Amino acid sequence: SPFQLYRSIIKNEGIVGLWAGNGANLLRVFPAKSIVFSSNDFYRGCCGYLYWGSTDVYLENSGQLPWALSFLSGGLAGMSASAATYPLDLARGRITGKLAGPGGKKHYKGIVNTVLVTAREEGFKALYKGITPTVLGAMPYEGIKFGTVGILERTFPKKKDDTEGGSITSNVTRKVMFGGAGGIMAGVTTYPNDTVRRLLQLSGSKGTTEHYTGYW
Repeated sequence: SPFQLYRSIIKNEGIVGLWAGNGANLLRVFPAKSIVFSSNDFYRGCCGYLYWGSTDVYLENSGQLPWALSFLSGGLAGMSASAATYPLDLARGRITGKLAGPGGKKHYKGIVNTVLVTAREEGFKALYKGITPTVLGAMPYEGIKFGTVGILERTFPKKKDDTEGGSITSNVTRKVMFGGAGGIMAGVTTYPNDTVRRLLQLSGSKGTTEHYTGYW
């Protein structure tokens, strides 16, 4: 049960063990999210130019795109971010997937240690184990997320007075609700792919007997 797992982690690693892999996660999140949102704007601009015929017309229409193009631009942004930051994602997966056993002995001791040990024992290519489902999964995940937000924005457009005083809170709430709905929809839909990705990341790591040859 979850409570037994909590007790086991605290017993073997202490309270700090509950945040195992968080350093790699934080290091990954900053560049990953930066790349996602900046590249999404870039891809949306390209799609908007192709769809509307000019950037000016695209901007005059409040940057609106059909759902399919929102999906495409979001998916390409997700793939770009995943490919650029993947070794950090693998390090996080291995640190969290290989917690200390009885006696507090850890398989991996940190981000740098995980990367170095993986490269030394399994080869440099091992740093990209599981990248296929990660990159392929980023397309539907970010695509569904941004696509869902696009649908909600078209279905519930901002009122003309949203930029006037007193409406900032409602506008923030609107973005939070739309973003949350997009994240939930994407997470539920693509979770099986995430399971495969985690198994491939752990394949061949210390203390693991299961080996998987690839995504297919």
